[in-house]
Amino acid sequence: MTQSCRVESDGSARCRRLWEMERRYVGDAWHDGMTIVGVDEAGRGCLAGPVVAAAVVLGKPVHTWVGIDDSKCLTRRRREQLCDWIREQARAVGVGWASVEEIDNLNILHASRLAMTRAVQCLPVQPDVTLVDGPYAPLEAPPEWHCQPVIDGDAQCLSIAAASIVAKVVRDRFMAELANTYPEFGFDRNAGYGTREHRQALARFGPTPYHRRSFAPVARHLQMRLALDG
Repeated sequence: MTQSCRVESDGSARCRRLWEMERRYVGDAWHDGMTIVGVDEAGRGCLAGPVVAAAVVLGKPVHTWVGIDDSKCLTRRRREQLCDWIREQARAVGVGWASVEEIDNLNILHASRLAMTRAVQCLPVQPDVTLVDGPYAPLEAPPEWHCQPVIDGDAQCLSIAAASIVAKVVRDRFMAELANTYPEFGFDRNAGYGTREHRQALARFGPTPYHRRSFAPVARHLQMRLALDG
């Protein structure tokens, strides 16, 4: 477990620390009432399924959000609870998707950035500052979004941490639904990541329409299928 995932003795202390770091990233422009958007994505490293991004404007005092943390530091059950709470209580939440076809056509980095753009575009409010997890801004983000990339942002900024939870849960729920159609791949358990179970199913059954054909493990099995069929 990384240092950022250590459990705080006081959850409010962790929440305030994330909020204070967020204020530092906003810098001198910060003022009460400004619209700060946190953006993160989920699913970049998967072999199957879309990439999903969330954009969150918390818009309430920091003490409201005790419990929010980097999604990787939370149990699945806790993420589920927090996601529903964030979507009910936040000032605004937007979700954006990039399909498997877009991932294969653009590459996963550009598709992730496209999903982020769509998430911000879904917001009913105009950002004053957009804090983005990672080193890159959303694809073709307009200057008025005032994007600020933040490395390890889901462990650095409260709004990005909230976005990481929403993106992860929305995508996991989609993959769990997909498991009803393709139960042999265990998408409800692995969310499309390349677990041993997933790779074994890929070798046995071949790729589904939801597999990313530009990813090497999937492409390899496609080539094997073509060779066998040929």
